Amino acid sequence: MSLARGGCRRRDRHLAHRTDRCERLRRRPRAARRGAGRQPRPKKEQQGRLAGKGVSCGLAPASVTAPGVRPLALPGPPPTPLSEAGPRAVGGRRLQEGEGAAQRRQEEATHRPPPAAAPTPAMWGLLLALAACAPAVGLGLGASGAPGLGLAPSATTEAAGSTPAPRSNLTQQPTDKANGTLEQHVRIRVIKKKKVVVKKRKKLTRPRRPVTARPLVTTSPAGTLAPPEKQEPGCPPLGLESLRVSDSQLEASSSQSFGLGPHRGRLNIQSGLEDGDLYDGAWCAEQQDTEPWLQVDARTPSRFSGIVTQGRNSVWRYDWVTSYKVQFSNDSRTWWASRNRSNGMDAVFPANSDPETPVLNLLPEPQVARYIRLLPQTWLQEGSPCLRAEILACPVSDPNNLLPEGPALGSADPLDFRHHNYKAMRKLMKEVNEQCPNITRIYSIGKSHQGLKLYVMEMSDQPGEHELGEPEVRYVAGMHGNEALGRELLLLLMQFLCREYLRGDPRVTRLLTEMRIHLLPSMNPDGYETAYRRGSELVGWAEGRWNYQGIDLNHNFADLNTPLWEAEDDGLVPHTVPNHHLPLPTYYTLPNATVAPETRAVIDWMKRIPFVLSANLHGGELVVSYPFDMTRTPWAARELTPTADDAVFRWLSTVYAGTNRAMQDTDRRPCHSQDFTLHGNVINGADWHTVPGSMNDFSYLHTNCFEVTVELSCDKFPHENELPQEWENNKEALLTYLEQVRMGIAGVVRDKDTELGIADAVIAVDGINHDVTTAWGGDYWRLLTPGDYMVTASAEGYHKVTRSCRVTFEEGPVPCNFLLTKTPKQRLRELLAAGAKLPPDLRRRLERLRGQKN
Repeated sequence: MSLARGGCRRRDRHLAHRTDRCERLRRRPRAARRGAGRQPRPKKEQQGRLAGKGVSCGLAPASVTAPGVRPLALPGPPPTPLSEAGPRAVGGRRLQEGEGAAQRRQEEATHRPPPAAAPTPAMWGLLLALAACAPAVGLGLGASGAPGLGLAPSATTEAAGSTPAPRSNLTQQPTDKANGTLEQHVRIRVIKKKKVVVKKRKKLTRPRRPVTARPLVTTSPAGTLAPPEKQEPGCPPLGLESLRVSDSQLEASSSQSFGLGPHRGRLNIQSGLEDGDLYDGAWCAEQQDTEPWLQVDARTPSRFSGIVTQGRNSVWRYDWVTSYKVQFSNDSRTWWASRNRSNGMDAVFPANSDPETPVLNLLPEPQVARYIRLLPQTWLQEGSPCLRAEILACPVSDPNNLLPEGPALGSADPLDFRHHNYKAMRKLMKEVNEQCPNITRIYSIGKSHQGLKLYVMEMSDQPGEHELGEPEVRYVAGMHGNEALGRELLLLLMQFLCREYLRGDPRVTRLLTEMRIHLLPSMNPDGYETAYRRGSELVGWAEGRWNYQGIDLNHNFADLNTPLWEAEDDGLVPHTVPNHHLPLPTYYTLPNATVAPETRAVIDWMKRIPFVLSANLHGGELVVSYPFDMTRTPWAARELTPTADDAVFRWLSTVYAGTNRAMQDTDRRPCHSQDFTLHGNVINGADWHTVPGSMNDFSYLHTNCFEVTVELSCDKFPHENELPQEWENNKEALLTYLEQVRMGIAGVVRDKDTELGIADAVIAVDGINHDVTTAWGGDYWRLLTPGDYMVTASAEGYHKVTRSCRVTFEEGPVPCNFLLTKTPKQRLRELLAAGAKLPPDLRRRLERLRGQKN
């Protein structure tokens, strides 16, 4: 017992020395403790050895008393209780000094127990042996009650001999996560014998102050503004892309050539095939220009909020700006710069990393001014400072009314002027149908690759059925998903027709009673959804153009031009090979043929309904193109390739272009690289650029339908605030084009005996190497320009009939009906098939034919 007591005394002196060392470290000034906190930690082996002895400034072993209290020995007072033993140990973790010292002193004063009775010497000996010689664990005391104490987890707990860890705030109470509490993660180092375990615990903090929806602009080490993850433009575009900003409003410090002048610095502008011509694909400053800039005059005070930039569009070169600054002025002489809010320095905005992707930068603070300048700071190595841009700006009223106001953009029609995604489009069509149920019907012609339905709005006084003598007309939009204006125009058109019909407008009433109108607003809904998610200013020139499979639908129809032209070269048309309703090629009908589901749906739609007239609405130019779209000379990029009905197609194209406000604006500039105003804003498709497999050519050669392509606007995806003006530009043209279905001749081909209509009878016009056929009721429509024509109607088993038909300039189709008589062979065939008695004339003819055969 004496040996054991001597060993225990030596151990007690060692423990007391370590305890005093920890107390001296705690009593040092705070600044000194911070300095001590930067001292290197003891080695891992030393930490483990001290931790194993239970001596640590962060752990209070059961055998060690608080600082200033004598170690436990036989003579003297009893051991101090745990509640009185200085810093508390809870769950194996000890509260650090400074984490609410006042609270601890109050607890010590209120929880001090009354003095206990002095134990006997035998009891003290037993206590001494158990307390001094037992392992100093101290772990698990109060562990189960730790969560109920409301303690925020401290930082890393240090091992014995190391500097104290940073203190955490104990006054912070846990907050319910449902009340807006933010979750953070802190690391806790728990030292348990010789293992160092790092755990993660969730730390609940108070809700932070809400941040405004406007994204913050930060500065990178290089001084360039780092763009936020997602930026929402607050103001509409000023109108560089849509040509609302004229060339005279654009200036620059220098230009490499006229074709690279400031008037070419418009977003999404496209260059010609040759570099160095008058129509290049950006504004480019001279190489020796050390301080290049591009300036835009808004003409009225405007609140500038952002800039969208692109690089140079070119087949042969790569040029783009990588960073730029922005300046503003009210008089074009005194300028101030956009500054970074964080440091007050001139903001440097990150620009492009490729020629085509639009990059949006919002200004740190919107600026009200009349002029704005873009100053390129860096650009592609070995390139030139070239850019295309769009400026985001909100109009600001002039309090003095000194400046002239620009033309107001708007429409008097109370329609839904906004962009509609698939869900919104379907909802709008349903609302129109519910508002005008007697003249509308919604049906689907198929599904896209992603399963979105191709909805069609039918408008007629008898929806759902083909009335004898009424022509079928269609508008198709959204073949290219990123060309969104046609989609919105058709949604506006169906609203307008419904509203005006209810109001009793005579023009609209006549349209709906004399024809059957079909409106397909989105032929490529998958592509549109891709473009819609990007937004009107950030979708670029090509994103969303193709369907989900990457197929350009306007190149996906069967090529019927080539077999027709080959047969014409061999002299087989029209006696051996017909000049109309050419069959689909074998390769096109194979199961593995590359045919999009959207294309198949439209082809089946064409076969079901006897369409007479159609227009395919596109975007990106201001022109109307007509067939053929494919050049007759193989591999020719462009070549005039007219159809047999070239006069009719030119008439139809001129009607639309002549009633379109934007196309008739003589002051407007060309959109890109061709000035179509020199040709009346109409052009043969193949003479513009060859398009094999176009829907226009297929519709003309496979059905009776005459179809043209209408390029509606320079801007493929105009901003919502431009939709009212675009509607006004195209409203009259859309209505007038529908009325052209009355041009030409129309009639019914009937059986002379039964007076029933003859289906699939052929209507041929002398001098025009293209025929049409009758519908299942025998009615037909043949579009012709004014003049005198010899028209022949023929059908299998009938004698041909030819008559003269005169087409005048008066409104309405000229009636030209036919009565056909069966041939004797056809009559004989029908009687034999019915088992009826043969008339004498047919019996004699049959005997004569048999005698000649013998």
